[in-house]
Amino acid sequence: MEWEQNAVDTFHLNFPEVPVYHGDIAKLTGNECMKLAGIEKGMLDVLDGSPPCQGFSTAGKRRFDDPRNSLFREYARLLSELQPKVFVMENVTGMIKGCMKQAYLQIIKTLRECGYKAKGEVMNAMYFNVPQSRERVIIIGVREDLGIEPSHPKPQGKPITVRKALEGCIDTGKALTPEAAKYFDRMKPGETASKYHPKGHLFGLVKLHPDYPSPTLTRTAGASKPVHWEEKRFIGIKERARFASFPDSFQWSGKWTDIYNLQGNSVPPNLMKAIAEHIKVNILEARA
Repeated sequence: MEWEQNAVDTFHLNFPEVPVYHGDIAKLTGNECMKLAGIEKGMLDVLDGSPPCQGFSTAGKRRFDDPRNSLFREYARLLSELQPKVFVMENVTGMIKGCMKQAYLQIIKTLRECGYKAKGEVMNAMYFNVPQSRERVIIIGVREDLGIEPSHPKPQGKPITVRKALEGCIDTGKALTPEAAKYFDRMKPGETASKYHPKGHLFGLVKLHPDYPSPTLTRTAGASKPVHWEEKRFIGIKERARFASFPDSFQWSGKWTDIYNLQGNSVPPNLMKAIAEHIKVNILEARA
């Protein structure tokens, strides 16, 4: 299911045959999910979801009572109604830091009360064939009657550099604004313009280091402005898509600001592929 129209449109562009529930998760029932999927309770292999995480993010105000933080309860409700063999839930690392750790412990408790063994782990996408340093909390749960402990995949290799990721990519990002151009020559690869701004502003303006993965792409275009290490321009949409491990053939819907949001909100496909393959081999096939 998905709330944002632009995300639904993008999904339909790439997976036209897959049904999508477009609406409020609070109004979606387990029975409707099973009807859409053509299954009965307990038959689903994996329920995967990422409840909105802006209320937990260290980039925001981190209010414990942010209404977006309670949407995991709707996820837990569907989990209880569907009773899949395994579930996966993704969120930002801010949920395990400081005052938000209490919210994380409540989330784990709620998920376990649905009849699951649940375990959370911080995973960095750059160790799973994603050329982007992106840490996320991945919670994996296994239904108790399966008798298998939840586990996470191990790192699959060394990080992919920005230079390697952009090989053969034909893209032209926007030229730097006059303000950004003022700092370009002073910035070394890997540095942000805030180091040179008299008031410490422009922290999101970062000159990419070609020999390291990209820093985390954010959902807000104004806060995430990676620039090329040699050319005086911002990184383009296709280049950002590569940093998120999307194939070049992937299609995007909406304005460039909408696409920035989608790319910043997304869980990198190669990270999810590693998690899915791990679950298939070590949990689903292990019980066969």
